[in-house]
Amino acid sequence: MGRSDSNKGSKASGRQGGTFRKKSYARGNAPIRGKSEPQKQADPNLIRLNKYVANSGVCSRRDADIYIAAGNITVNGKPITEMGYKVKKTDVIKFDGRLLNPEKKEYVLLNKPKDFSTTIRDESGKRNVNGLISSASKSTLLPIDKMGKEATGLLLFTNDSEMTRRLKSPKNGLRKIYHVVLNRELRSADLKKIQEGIILDEKPVRVQDISFIDNAPKHEVGIEIYSSKHRIVERLFEHLEYEVVKIDRVAYAGLTKKDLPRGHWRYLTDQEVINLGMIK
Repeated sequence: MGRSDSNKGSKASGRQGGTFRKKSYARGNAPIRGKSEPQKQADPNLIRLNKYVANSGVCSRRDADIYIAAGNITVNGKPITEMGYKVKKTDVIKFDGRLLNPEKKEYVLLNKPKDFSTTIRDESGKRNVNGLISSASKSTLLPIDKMGKEATGLLLFTNDSEMTRRLKSPKNGLRKIYHVVLNRELRSADLKKIQEGIILDEKPVRVQDISFIDNAPKHEVGIEIYSSKHRIVERLFEHLEYEVVKIDRVAYAGLTKKDLPRGHWRYLTDQEVINLGMIK
């Protein structure tokens, strides 16, 4: 049986075609094969200095090169001007005398539910707030301040030690608003005493505002205060022989509970971080 005319002139593609020709090495065209040297593995414990500085949030990596060349960066007390210099995470790196941390700074806002402890160490048989934000970051995030186990509301977490230091300072004047439920109606005379300033620890505690909650019983009040002392709101009412049945922090340093259900958390926006960074 003859070959079909339809197959005349057709060519197979790729390596199956008869026109494919292997490259000849007969005339010295064979590649020179040197002895392969094992590639050096990068030390996972080392990081380029400019990356370390950039990760700390001081500046971009390009600007970090400029600061390094100018001698603004020290490693273990010595200025380093060498480009490409590598450091260990355990080294002490400073920028103009300021200690740097290469860990990415993160900020998480939690609407704390009741019966969760804010202590750093886990307490036997007690639930800790860190468990509620465990999926937020691989870094260790700690609460800026403490709240009583029975208290609810806004709690800010971060690994930014500089931010924590500033926000915890008594001089920063952080605005906090609480919704407080008492065991009995608050007398108008006692409300006035709080407005004028209650003496605790031999110092007057100033509140920005205190008022009854609209359309609520007289044992529910809203209080705006700037003090950073632990349990200061509870102590004010205990001083006047009231028991705080519920206390909910509804605003903290310009942050609110909007769209944040109880027990849920969210990351701060870039603008919120900038706003907090402006607090001295």
